[in-house]
Amino acid sequence: MVVEVNMDTKMLTVQQEINYFNESDDVLNTVVLNDWNNGYSNVKSPLAERFSDEFYRGFHLAKEEERGRTDNLTLIDDQKLFLSWLRTDDDPDVILVTLRKPLAPNEKTTIHLTYTVKIPSDKFTRYGYDTAGGMNLKTWYLTPARYINHQFVKYANENLDDSANAVSNFDIELKVPKGLAVTTDLNATEPTTDDAFAVYRLSGKNRVNFSLFIEPITSFKSFKSNTVEVITNFQENKISIPEQSIVINSIINYVNEHIGTYPFEKIVVSQTEYDRNPFYGLNQLPSFISPFSDEFTFEIKFLKTYLNVYLKNSLRADIRKEGWMYDAIQVYTMMKYIDINHPNSKMLGSAANFKLLKSFHLTNLDFNEQYSYFYMLMARKNLDQALGDPKNTLVKFNEQIASKYRAGLSLRFLDSYLEKQAVDHSVEQFYSLNKERQTAAADFENLLKTNASKDINWFFETIIKSRAVVDYKFAKVARTKDSIYFSLKNKTGIVVPVPVYGIKKGDVVFKKWLEPTANDSTYRMSRNEADKIILNYKNEVPEYNLRNNWKSLKSFFPNNRPIKFVFMKDLEDPYYNQILYVPSLGYNLYDGFSPGLRLHNKTILEKPFIFDINPAYSTKTETFSGSGGLSVNQNYRDGALYNIKYAFSGSYFHYAPDAFYLKLNPTISFRFREANFRDNRKQLLLLRQVVVNKDESKIVVNNSSINYSVFNAKYYDTKTEVTKHLAFMGDAQVTSNFGKLATELEYRKLFENNRQINLRLYAGAFLYNTTNSDYFSFALDRPTDYLFDYNYYGRSEDSGFFSQQLILAEGGFKSRLATPFANQWISTINGGYTIWNFIEAYGDIGLLKNKYQKETFLFDSGIRLNLVTDYFEVYFPVYSSNGWEVGQKNYNEKIRFIITLSPKILFNLFNRKWF
Repeated sequence: MVVEVNMDTKMLTVQQEINYFNESDDVLNTVVLNDWNNGYSNVKSPLAERFSDEFYRGFHLAKEEERGRTDNLTLIDDQKLFLSWLRTDDDPDVILVTLRKPLAPNEKTTIHLTYTVKIPSDKFTRYGYDTAGGMNLKTWYLTPARYINHQFVKYANENLDDSANAVSNFDIELKVPKGLAVTTDLNATEPTTDDAFAVYRLSGKNRVNFSLFIEPITSFKSFKSNTVEVITNFQENKISIPEQSIVINSIINYVNEHIGTYPFEKIVVSQTEYDRNPFYGLNQLPSFISPFSDEFTFEIKFLKTYLNVYLKNSLRADIRKEGWMYDAIQVYTMMKYIDINHPNSKMLGSAANFKLLKSFHLTNLDFNEQYSYFYMLMARKNLDQALGDPKNTLVKFNEQIASKYRAGLSLRFLDSYLEKQAVDHSVEQFYSLNKERQTAAADFENLLKTNASKDINWFFETIIKSRAVVDYKFAKVARTKDSIYFSLKNKTGIVVPVPVYGIKKGDVVFKKWLEPTANDSTYRMSRNEADKIILNYKNEVPEYNLRNNWKSLKSFFPNNRPIKFVFMKDLEDPYYNQILYVPSLGYNLYDGFSPGLRLHNKTILEKPFIFDINPAYSTKTETFSGSGGLSVNQNYRDGALYNIKYAFSGSYFHYAPDAFYLKLNPTISFRFREANFRDNRKQLLLLRQVVVNKDESKIVVNNSSINYSVFNAKYYDTKTEVTKHLAFMGDAQVTSNFGKLATELEYRKLFENNRQINLRLYAGAFLYNTTNSDYFSFALDRPTDYLFDYNYYGRSEDSGFFSQQLILAEGGFKSRLATPFANQWISTINGGYTIWNFIEAYGDIGLLKNKYQKETFLFDSGIRLNLVTDYFEVYFPVYSSNGWEVGQKNYNEKIRFIITLSPKILFNLFNRKWF
């Protein structure tokens, strides 16, 4: 390639020659070129769709000049004849080149190309041009796709760093404006210069990709070892260059010894690579908290990033389809490094030494134990995926964290089970074999099986290729002075080996690997004075539940698990029944501020049984109030139905200044999902009985129904992402006095011009209605909320600030109109359209029908400030059935608002991009 860089226009002009050698046994009529830079070209590309799926708005809202593309492409063969090529809208980052004559095995052909590359902003993926006048270039050029199993591998750019480029030799003439610094892991000559440009000659052999940085002033430093030159710009100013050099050399030597020597002369370990794949845990801690030393932090960050770059650059297997192998080797190597070099390190570092934190299980975990908990976070949510699933099918949390960690844990499990370094030898042999030819996960599997002294077919069939979970527990345990007799219960039916430990006063007195069968198994072994036996004590097996893994051998209460009170939040401790307590503060107009104490057992990992009780004190009425609930979760691993929850909840608060309400709510909910876990479509069927008992109020009118019970069935079907949202809800309510049906349809779309349209249709009708008030009627603008579902701050107010709170339900109108209720049927349409940024125009139309009256047509319109959709919005009425509202009296009382103060609801807004 001859590449000329224009830093002002962010354009590269490329003249390129590809000498293509057909190493396959097939005759080729076409050649496929990867053009991943063109994945940034529009908002309908696979890359853009992935951003939308993960609720990242930045790319869709970007200016055209911030996006990337490949333009002006011309292809010519050796005879100087033009070649035809095709790039479809569905595959914008793949180019199909038609050859003028078939290319037989072991023959070569040459393709001459000219094109321009518009580099995107680095704010999308951290690759591209930056605001400081530099560029970080990755997968920006046209290169042949890999040819495997009689076909080209055509992967779209989905921001996964998993391109399937063919192995190539590179020879590049790079022309950059004079005065800029160039950093690369290719071999580079000293630049020659003229008045305008500096020209670099770059070369590399047997590469699938390379790094290239262009900066006004270089941010990189070079560290040379005996085997490789490390070039890094890690932003670590707290430790000296000599100290960094010692750490880097130590890591290089460790990796050389445990995997193999890096095949190239240079490796670039950049801050960008770390930021794209950080060490989760370290990067989540605020900067003012420093439980780890600066040296340790640098060491772990560099180790993770070095291994990531080292494996991606040197292994030639299919990263997208066989990414588990890369992740397994990386995380397994990191865990062994910690075991050897920092065996006593804790998950939260020096925080474990603070007396106030010693009671937290979180602070007492060894550093390497955190990997299991990150995996279990997804397994308990029933969102974990098979390690063998392709990377582009994984939900973000699995792709970035949980599946990576489970892959390393699984390899460590196999290493512990085989006991004779069979895994280490296999990793070294596989890396050596990879230098000779194209490899695959099957090669790694064959090496592991060859080196293993035991049958390990279960490892690949169960641990790698399925999402089956492992869960053993003790069934019966008996002991004598010298022996232990016990049986194991296999709770999931998944058969894998499991270790049993004998513990005496915290020390291991024996360990034995068991080979259970599908049926419950019985064992006998010497006691060795053990006072406790524990399955999977050191968590070698990535197991679903550790709470049922131990039995006391003492004389009394062998199953007793002491109660442990913990402040705020903690990880699940398998040896205690944890009760977490945290101060709470609620508010509504009638109770005022309600301080309380929340008691629950919700640890970071989800549990089958949850209790959550929150007694509170109403400062305004000087009485007690509060809420609480119990729930049982039942997960299903296979099929569309993945969760059933049985729950019972209750609440006791004021609904008026002088009256309480008590709500009791037994519920069963059924959750459904698509076979593709990344699909944002979710379905829910909810069945519940809502029982309400209210005190009589002398203040609130229209209070004819004091005590009532309503059966309610709801069905939700939603699919939500950044660019579009579609939701359907069906609602049925039955009680002795009325029966009603309602449906709601929501549609939201973000257009390419960054304008958004919102549409909502609501329709409802009574099947029968013998009530004598509008308390249970359909509401046009402010539901009475007789089921007490909505978070009204002043639910009984009909004037003043609190009456202006808007709950977008039922009719969904924003103006207060003369006919606010319908006791027969209602049909409304709510719409909105972006004017500029977060300012929107809204409009509502509707028909209402009350008994003995004609249908009433109503409308309203105005301006909406959509600051955070569904969480913080303000509505300013302009014109409605009331007339021109802006000019009317007390206009400030007509303004409506949506505001959400619940931290849990707001947290869900931000974590949806991960799950």
